Amino acid sequence: MIKFRLLILILIFSCGSKKVIINSQKEKIDNQDLTTLSEKKLDSLEKTNISLPVINNVNDYIDYFSQVAMDEMRTYKIPASITLAQGILESGSGKGRLAIQANNHFGIKCHDWNGPEIYHDDDEDQECFRKYSAPEYSYRDHSIFLTSRDRYSKLFDLSISDYKNWAKGLKKAGYATDKKYPIKLINLIESYKLFIYDDIVLKKRSRKNNNSANKTHKHIVIKGDTLYSLSKKYNISIDRLLKINKLKDRTLIIGQLLIISK
Repeated sequence: MIKFRLLILILIFSCGSKKVIINSQKEKIDNQDLTTLSEKKLDSLEKTNISLPVINNVNDYIDYFSQVAMDEMRTYKIPASITLAQGILESGSGKGRLAIQANNHFGIKCHDWNGPEIYHDDDEDQECFRKYSAPEYSYRDHSIFLTSRDRYSKLFDLSISDYKNWAKGLKKAGYATDKKYPIKLINLIESYKLFIYDDIVLKKRSRKNNNSANKTHKHIVIKGDTLYSLSKKYNISIDRLLKINKLKDRTLIIGQLLIISK
């Protein structure tokens, strides 16, 4: 009986000296090792997860990248509508292989490129495409790509708000081989009202010069919205909403993006 009690005491004190974690394979890892493993895991996540956006549909893509496209427009004089439409089309709204694995949203190939690469079937098998550490770098490289090559120089003679001729000019300059490329860009711009972002940039410039107090922001249509209810909500006339959104009638679609400007 005494020996049994002594054995119990020894076991209690020995367990208190060092905590042990036993995994499913019965391998022993002490607290210090567990902390080290957690730090390594967190460090690995920080290196691989660069706060990439969650994109579920085209509207999500537009919501995330519209500001990037407008910033590029201000700096490089490329219509934000064109940049966004190209990004949507070339990347499959951020869901294409090049976008997911290489953050390449514009299908830019490896010409004159010394950075990381990815190989992907395009006009030919396993062509070389540029790879970026974040999608924003892809947007910046797209701007540099267009402004640094002579074949695209005529685009910059066009009005910055003339998205139709920009779309046609890109095809004419050889950006894409698809004969319907301009039509696809124009359809995207008009279906999702991407020209709104061109207007925002141009109006901001005008407000800065004229010290105007106008306010501009977006509204995504939800169930129950009507032009009447929105006119009351934002204190703006229905005629104004129709005009600035280039609406042919009062029909609204859930998920539709409207510009609200007083």
